[in-house]
Amino acid sequence: MITLLQRVTHARVEVSKETIAEIKSGILVLVGVQADDDESTARYYLERLLNYRVFADHEGKMNLSLKDIDGGLLLVPQFTLAANTKKGRRPSFTSAANPEHGKQIFDLMVNHAHAAHSQVECGRFGADMQLHLVNDGPVTFILD
Repeated sequence: MITLLQRVTHARVEVSKETIAEIKSGILVLVGVQADDDESTARYYLERLLNYRVFADHEGKMNLSLKDIDGGLLLVPQFTLAANTKKGRRPSFTSAANPEHGKQIFDLMVNHAHAAHSQVECGRFGADMQLHLVNDGPVTFILD
């Protein structure tokens, strides 16, 4: 699994010009499921995302996690994160999970997120989505 975490002041997902998910302060996470990912992978990454310290404490240091601030979590499936771009002029997606497996693992992550955190929204697997966000900082991390 590859996740791209962005600290945001606001983010939303649209499908066909309709908002399907929206958060205020929190993190937007693009989730790339790979072929060998399983439920334990989804749980591991979710735990990291919820507890990764990317928010400022009273001294301005990144010491607070999403759970600490009770911020919004917006999970968006994005298989292109698993692309191999090392050679050629077109990405290869051989390490990406097939759509059925990718959806299963993404859905598991979303279900576990709802059980572990109060503010969870998600994009739609396989949809053509438009993301609107204000990256705060900007603060962006790749967790893989």
